[in-house]
Amino acid sequence: MPTPPTPAASITRAERAVQNRHRGAVLWLTGLSGAGKSTVAQALARRLFEMDCRSYVLDGDQLRSGLCADLGFSDAARSENIRRAGELAALFADAGMIVIGAFISPFAADRARVRALVPDGAFLEVFCQCPLALCEERDVKGLYRRARDGQLAEFTGISSPYEAPDAPDLVLDTAGGSVEDALASLLLLLRERHVTHQA
Repeated sequence: MPTPPTPAASITRAERAVQNRHRGAVLWLTGLSGAGKSTVAQALARRLFEMDCRSYVLDGDQLRSGLCADLGFSDAARSENIRRAGELAALFADAGMIVIGAFISPFAADRARVRALVPDGAFLEVFCQCPLALCEERDVKGLYRRARDGQLAEFTGISSPYEAPDAPDLVLDTAGGSVEDALASLLLLLRERHVTHQA
């Protein structure tokens, strides 16, 4: 028996945007471990909540303990991790939310695939730029030390590459800038790209 076609959505993205007073979008924070992605993501989520915007943070560690718990850290597994995260982010954005993804996402091709999942330019790539040495200083989990001691194979920035974005929508200096500086830049980006109407 053939599978019946999926019914068309009864609520459009435009209708959700009117109700929410903002567009659905994916704000994708990428950078090395320790670059400040999660800190910035959570601060932005709080600020958007205070602005009555519907948002949600998808964090790499969070997904690794659940949806992606079956994946390792080979190149193929990292790509699959980001594919799953991207599919989830696209669904949240389609539901009208501002999704804040905080993922190392080391490979440019994987980030490009996520961008392709989100229609009408609603994917915003944000590079959290921070020197490796400072990321190592901030490493409360001791992951960099373990990687340098050979206890963690294929660790991004040490034994596995990180491909920095060539043309991100925004570069955040998470080494010298404050969280408030980052928030101001992110809110301006969301307003300029017509995701939000206030900042």
